[in-house]
Amino acid sequence: MQAKQYAITLPADYDLDVVRRRIAAGAPLLDDRAGLGFKAWLLRERGTAGSPVNEYAPFYVWRSDGELARFLVGGGGFENIVRDFGRPVVRHWTVLAQFAGPARTGERDAPAPASAVRSRSAVPVGGGPQALAGYVEREVERLREAAREPGVHTALLALDPDRWELLRFTLRTDRPGAAPEEGTEVFGVPHLSAPGLAYLPEGRAW
Repeated sequence: MQAKQYAITLPADYDLDVVRRRIAAGAPLLDDRAGLGFKAWLLRERGTAGSPVNEYAPFYVWRSDGELARFLVGGGGFENIVRDFGRPVVRHWTVLAQFAGPARTGERDAPAPASAVRSRSAVPVGGGPQALAGYVEREVERLREAAREPGVHTALLALDPDRWELLRFTLRTDRPGAAPEEGTEVFGVPHLSAPGLAYLPEGRAW
């Protein structure tokens, strides 16, 4: 599984309803997309939940590397972003673990995610391969426990081996009441396209 995200920062006075209409129009095209686990259509609004910017920053988890490649460079849809906003930097992570939370029931009338919480941290240096494996194992267990909290829909742990950085990404059906901790960002989720979410492996990826 591969996760990817790009962020498009918008002017402070930008009408975010333009983006919301874009999401409403584009979401049906991804709701049954082959090879896609899920796409969380994410939006940050300046002054809301501690955000300093207006930002459109969709987050994807792909089950198929081939379909991810087709999306990016094979005429599979990314050309629309490039056409409208220019070519953004696309971050990539290898998914290490994924857990369903209690709010992901599979029922048709179940609440949809309302927010996404993202945090990133550097992987500690030193100690050798066994120390790294032990550190990741502890982080997977921390994620497993956090995924059991009420309101959690989906929790994900992923690695950027270029920056040696861990990503923690959580979809929630509620919105955090307090300002996020330093290094943590909160996004609204106008829509979740999840054609392959139910088929993502539960737990650690290996």
